Amino acid sequence: MIDRRLLLTGGGAAAVGAVTSTAVAADGSPALSPDGQGVRPGTQSGIHHITHPEGLAPGVGYSHVVWGTGPVVSIAGQVAFDESGKVVGPGDPAAQARQAFENLRRCLRAVSADFRDVLSLNIYVTDIAHMPAIRAARDRVIDPHRPPAATAVQVGALARPELLLEIQALALADAVTG
Repeated sequence: MIDRRLLLTGGGAAAVGAVTSTAVAADGSPALSPDGQGVRPGTQSGIHHITHPEGLAPGVGYSHVVWGTGPVVSIAGQVAFDESGKVVGPGDPAAQARQAFENLRRCLRAVSADFRDVLSLNIYVTDIAHMPAIRAARDRVIDPHRPPAATAVQVGALARPELLLEIQALALADAVTG
């Protein structure tokens, strides 16, 4: 059975617009099964993006709708902690964003996934003025032509006062190893 769940951003259902897909076989051919209903065995999870549904303004740096097949993995909000739990870059949103995305990469790797498998990002930030630094770090790891669905929210505080941002993700994984 094919999982046809959609992740929507911006509120409401979307009419189908331009659809892109990251499902590609090793030989470069489309990874869809011959019936077009699923992903061929031995290929990445098929993730599809609608960046500009009919009737909506285009998202800048995010897709309005993202869907795919496979196990959904929820990754807890990642902050700028190093391996010992020490905060990286106190007061520096760029350094904290780079560390948070590195921590997300490590979490994705734990389930045999990478940033191409991310469906959605939720970004919590203590000052919305930090968003350019966060977007710069995100753009180093996310394909700008196939961005995940995303939401950014300014919050009053995070778990520790020196933390400036937290990034949570939903992704698809081929196999859970941990």
